[in-house]
Amino acid sequence: MSTRTIARRAALAGVALSAALALAACGSDDHQAGSGHDMPGAGATAGPSASASATFGDADMMFAQMMIPHHQQAVRMSELADSRAQDPEVKHLAAQIKAGQAPEIATMTGWLTAWGRPVPSGSPSSGHHDHGMPGMMSDADMAKLAAASGREFDRQFLTMMIAHHEGAITMADEELASGANADAKAMAQQIVNAQQGEIDAMKKILARL
Repeated sequence: MSTRTIARRAALAGVALSAALALAACGSDDHQAGSGHDMPGAGATAGPSASASATFGDADMMFAQMMIPHHQQAVRMSELADSRAQDPEVKHLAAQIKAGQAPEIATMTGWLTAWGRPVPSGSPSSGHHDHGMPGMMSDADMAKLAAASGREFDRQFLTMMIAHHEGAITMADEELASGANADAKAMAQQIVNAQQGEIDAMKKILARL
């Protein structure tokens, strides 16, 4: 290899390194959180974690703040099935719901933290049922479910969880229509797909009980 060839390759390597560093510097700007409102174009080329903090609007914030307690209630309902359900399919479905929704709670909590917005805490009151959180069970509903066991529990659980899932799908559809954050909209679509499938399964189980 001639000295001229070596020098040319070294120069090209230097240009490539400079370009890579410049791109990295530009990419770091995409991770900056915005003012909390829609910012068209911000974070458009960033990865999922950057997208979570770079672009979000009121619809995304509301989606996360409402879906967290909604999911938390579904998880509590599923935990009751561990010791109260009789039907094996109901127990399996409850475990599936818990396994699917618990990580989503953690993800949405991370979004709100990154956005500098309040994270819901504590158990939601029954009053939320009439204020934009469709499908939420009242305290009386939850007490009734906790008091049941065997086949009666199975029927109540399926009936309540079908309504609960339908409410989640309604909220997810609102996010898909009005949201700005790519990750939040992707989760909303995931919720629609997964929970509609679970609704179909629960209706079949309920029909044979």
